Amino acid sequence: MTLTAAPETTSAYDLGSARALACRECRHEIPLAAEFACPRCFGPLEVAYEFPKVTRASIEAGPKSIWRYKDLLPVPSTVEQHANTEPGLTRLIEADNLARALGVRKIWIKDDTGNPTHSFKDRVVAVALAAARELGFSVLCCPSTGNLANAVAAAAARAGWDSVVLVPSSLEQAKIVTTAVYGGTLLAVDGNYDDVNRLATELAAEHEDWAFVNVNVRPYYAEGSKTLGYEVAEQLGWRLPQQVVVPVASGSQLTKIDKGFTELGTLGLVEPTPYTVFGAQATGCSPVARAFEAGHDVIQPQKPDTIARSLAIGNPADGPYVLDSVRRTGGSVGHVSDEEVVAGIRLLARTEGVFAETAGGVTIATTRKLLEAGALDPDAETVLMITGDGLKTLDAVSGEVGPTATVPSTSAAVREALANLG
Repeated sequence: MTLTAAPETTSAYDLGSARALACRECRHEIPLAAEFACPRCFGPLEVAYEFPKVTRASIEAGPKSIWRYKDLLPVPSTVEQHANTEPGLTRLIEADNLARALGVRKIWIKDDTGNPTHSFKDRVVAVALAAARELGFSVLCCPSTGNLANAVAAAAARAGWDSVVLVPSSLEQAKIVTTAVYGGTLLAVDGNYDDVNRLATELAAEHEDWAFVNVNVRPYYAEGSKTLGYEVAEQLGWRLPQQVVVPVASGSQLTKIDKGFTELGTLGLVEPTPYTVFGAQATGCSPVARAFEAGHDVIQPQKPDTIARSLAIGNPADGPYVLDSVRRTGGSVGHVSDEEVVAGIRLLARTEGVFAETAGGVTIATTRKLLEAGALDPDAETVLMITGDGLKTLDAVSGEVGPTATVPSTSAAVREALANLG
């Protein structure tokens, strides 16, 4: 990661402390632009920075959104002056009931269901939109497994932009409705997410004014996930947790939380204490977990078959970098069955009153499995990332829960029903 090296490139864009795009493989740098692949080795590009002086006090005095961290993001200095959904600063819940249920000393839940469209994707889309505006785009687009579709359609509507969203036609109906309601163009595509993603890449090359947030402006978009790491550290009193468990789809969220923790330590905003990163996948789409188990560095693509559709990316772009992060920090990547996912959703709901979508069920269930395997330390302070709202994936639990009993409208009937339960 490049933080303060002397710039070799210049830019005509106001993207804050971002100074160039750097290849994650060969470290070749190019000027800031709407590019995502290195011209030398075709490796993925990420944002390189020359950070200004940032203090805890300056951050705490900022907006109650991700823009409090704007000096650490690739966005214009005037980002708050443009209409946006203002995501971030979501709850960090002290989850003592869940900790007791799992046999862990201390668990925190980072509850990103409180974002404007009820998932962490509002963070990455807000950063992508801000960069896309500066780069000269006028239409906001994405391929999506659901949450990103919601976030792009909402952000575009708020900004007064047109949107074009591509989703698999098999997507949960709730996520289709909660995208279509914002009035943009929503295209249901026959095929899985990887098919949709390939189509988006073709369309990005054909439409020069379309900003596909996770394709041609992906380097900027991905940086939004760092704000999860920033917020956790700030909400813990400017310190890093000992362990963090993150659901893995493309893998970008996990790697950027890791990057965020590292940046805070490098900048002196936290003491750079050791932390361990764990990834969580559903067994029906677990290419990164399988690679970790086999000791491989290369990800073998997998055809998704899981109820956790928001994680159903069979060929994750950041998969190899997830492996790098978990191995460097001493973590691992686990996977759980669909039945375990549902059990995880229900466990979190009944212990902490948080209704998570299937990705959250993956995180909870994988945490339990990693504890049972001895991979997670039960005495270490642990943060679990809950990234989306259960109202988006009602089908996953609708057959599992319902009325305790149906009774006539008399107190005697209620007493009888309660007696029968006892």
